[in-house]
Amino acid sequence: MFKNREEAGQLLAEKVAAFEPENPLVLALPRGGVPVALPIARALDAPLDLALVRKIGMPGNPELAAGAVVDGGAREVVFNDELLDHAGLTQADFTDAVTGKLAEIETRRDLYLGDRKPQRIAGRTVIVVDDGLATGATARAVLQALRKRGPIEVWLAVPVGPQDLIWQFRGMTDRLVFLQAPRDFRAVGQHYHDFGQVSDDTVAKLLQDAWNKEDSA
Repeated sequence: MFKNREEAGQLLAEKVAAFEPENPLVLALPRGGVPVALPIARALDAPLDLALVRKIGMPGNPELAAGAVVDGGAREVVFNDELLDHAGLTQADFTDAVTGKLAEIETRRDLYLGDRKPQRIAGRTVIVVDDGLATGATARAVLQALRKRGPIEVWLAVPVGPQDLIWQFRGMTDRLVFLQAPRDFRAVGQHYHDFGQVSDDTVAKLLQDAWNKEDSA
């Protein structure tokens, strides 16, 4: 088990740095991915930014991901078409949900980033970081959206995820860096001694710390 997200990030940072990514950019999935991503960004001497994404739940089952909205500025939506076909739904049935999720993303952008512009994706090795994979829906959406923005490569770095899902993600990313992939997986939090909720204030502070170091470099 990991002591906390920070320790998991330090362990991940060692593995990621060993691959020597070209022109790296670290994108954290808020909120839990931010304390994991910060040690990675520091180890690579790379900028830290956010991958803002909101899951779109199925009608009557909001925990089941019909798709996801990625980064309000780019207005990209990724759907699970196979799931929609099975349920007899179309993307048009989620128009109101998409509008609501875009508004949520813009609220989060203002809260976390203020007027700071997003980092450029093109020509970078983009390393997406979260504190673990459960269903993988949001990470999958982010990876698909980033492909359209001209990166050198898109990597995914997570401390833990179920073995079968980890193997699926090997085919979705240019490099997958992980620490644990148990076959008997129940929840991400079971692999941490301290898995308390990360507050908005904590996210803002960690980002500001990272930016202060970048700006002074």
